[in-house]
Amino acid sequence: MKKQYAWLLALSLVLSMFLAACSGGDKETADDGKKPADEPKVEQTLNFINGDTIPSMDPSLGTDEYAFQFLGATMEGLYRLDESGKPTDGIATEHKVSDDGKTWTFTLREDAKWSNGDPVTANDFVYAWQRAVDPATGSEYGPYMMGGVIKNATAVNKGEVPVDQLGVKADGDFTLVVELENATPYFESLTTFGTFLPLNKKFVEEKGDTFATSADTLLSNGPYKFSTWTSTAQEWELVKNETYWDAKTVKLEKMHYVVVKDPQTAVDLYEKGEVDRAGLSSDLVDQYATHDDYTVEPDTSVFYLKLNQTKNKALANVNVRAAISRAFDKQALVDEILNNGSIVANGLVPKDFVPTPDGKDFREVSGDQVTYDVKKAKEFWEKGLAELGTKEVTIELLGGDAEVSKMMNQYLANQLSTNLPGLKVTLKEVPFEQRLELDTAMDYDMQFAGWGPDFLDPYTYMNLWLTDGGNNQMGYSNPEYDKLVNDTATTLATDQEARFKNFLKAEKILFDDAAIAPVYQRATALLVSPKVQGVFTNPFGATYEYKWASVGAAE
Repeated sequence: MKKQYAWLLALSLVLSMFLAACSGGDKETADDGKKPADEPKVEQTLNFINGDTIPSMDPSLGTDEYAFQFLGATMEGLYRLDESGKPTDGIATEHKVSDDGKTWTFTLREDAKWSNGDPVTANDFVYAWQRAVDPATGSEYGPYMMGGVIKNATAVNKGEVPVDQLGVKADGDFTLVVELENATPYFESLTTFGTFLPLNKKFVEEKGDTFATSADTLLSNGPYKFSTWTSTAQEWELVKNETYWDAKTVKLEKMHYVVVKDPQTAVDLYEKGEVDRAGLSSDLVDQYATHDDYTVEPDTSVFYLKLNQTKNKALANVNVRAAISRAFDKQALVDEILNNGSIVANGLVPKDFVPTPDGKDFREVSGDQVTYDVKKAKEFWEKGLAELGTKEVTIELLGGDAEVSKMMNQYLANQLSTNLPGLKVTLKEVPFEQRLELDTAMDYDMQFAGWGPDFLDPYTYMNLWLTDGGNNQMGYSNPEYDKLVNDTATTLATDQEARFKNFLKAEKILFDDAAIAPVYQRATALLVSPKVQGVFTNPFGATYEYKWASVGAAE
């Protein structure tokens, strides 16, 4: 969602992960000229701020940036991402791919354990993947991530074949055999994602409905584990998982988290030395842009307005949607509301994400699909109102309740109401988890949302809007779009040139239909202490990787 990466990666306009450390004392030297005493060790403890509560820690049910961040910290799949964003050994040590690209055989390490001491086996992956597509589980990401990829995943999820017909089998305890529907060149990167994590069947079934609702009902097989956490917690703690197969590499002993939604509060904590990383809102950027610790972190997450065609009659009209998508000043929004390095988005696939086969950036080749243009917006608006037989329309905008989210919501509502005569925009601002629930239920008119990539391919964005897709949740459907996108994963799976031509055509159709209204591509302005070491920003999936993190000594 970005990544990640959910990518429906829920909106967190200021996702702030904040790190802190205790510094060691001064080096002491004995008066008698003896060897200096050992310098005190730096306490390997980090204090983080999270933007909201964690909606779910169940790998089968996670759908958002927070869930995948903490799943990534506490669990491990076949592979995980390294410093360069490439898959490196996790529970798997190697794999082989058949000549037709459809059968992948993974060799698993024999020293991997769950935090209760049980071995991590191939059967744990079989159980978890079957559970993710089993219709009884109610997973959104299972069918989304595995459908059309793992053999029979879609058929299993539709109840057409039994769950044991999913294309994943254990050949003994430490060999996993996966059959794919089609050759999928990016499948290795998929295995790093949270939905593909293993689960201990005995433990999950023993906990029943309480599984993954607290620290006591979770098992970890990754670098860290929860020592305190509940599903409604505003504060929690992770500690080093001593049973992790590569525990010797993990230097951090503890990570403490507290929910803070206000950027000023976060910066106050930074100034006090209580945290070592703080996200900055627009006004704070102006104040801290010359600070030695100031940095801007680019991102490939894209934010947009989802326009639900099923609940509000006006949004079922393509001209109304086309008007909305052109009626707000995006440049002013990124310059004044965000002011953090974010850039205007005039399409879906982000800038500097993936190159086309001839080496050009996808966004450059596709160009601007929809731009701010009040004149055109009003022309579409007048056509839409005439077709609806009305002069006034009321639309509710669903958004987050964090401070910057509220500023964003108010700005958009004002722009739309001002530039489209007869439009009244009301606001519904709710906590992160509630917004996800409303999205799933399609209980909204217009929603501010975002998506970070789950793997390095345009498909991670383009498949969001397939008819009845698990992340569509707004009633959009276009058979031509469906065919173009589906062909990239089936008949054209190994033809990169043809795939990208399809992606380019599909993106144009998406905006000809005014399915969504792109707003911006995210960047984050931060204050980061030089004491923070070894924290990697992932190109997709969990936002940050902390396996190799450490706290350096204070200077």
